[in-house]
Amino acid sequence: MTRGQSLLLGLGLLGLGAAGYGVFQAIGVEGFSTGIAASVLLLLVLLGWTGTYLLRVVGGKMTFSEQRRRYRAAYDAATDTELQARFEALPADEQAKLLAQLGLGEQEAAGAPADPGGAPTP
Repeated sequence: MTRGQSLLLGLGLLGLGAAGYGVFQAIGVEGFSTGIAASVLLLLVLLGWTGTYLLRVVGGKMTFSEQRRRYRAAYDAATDTELQARFEALPADEQAKLLAQLGLGEQEAAGAPADPGGAPTP
């Protein structure tokens, strides 16, 4: 949020308080009760807004978190694609040597699922 937006938000809240005061006066609330009623209304709006903010923070639904999550998913996909292309460009003996260093069998490299114990399926 920019400084200008913050100032506009503050002015909007001030205007909301003034509008509430005017509405309560128009419906017949008199004296100090008008100001108190307008203040309570403004307080409830601010508490509700703060509550939604806290829910977004706790739930990880903040703008930065969402952007980071999207960036990470795109980065992982691009990296996986690039690594797969580099692996496929290697000669067969280099691929086998690399798989042996990683402890992976031929079938796992070809996409065959491993058993839950982690050993390659025969």
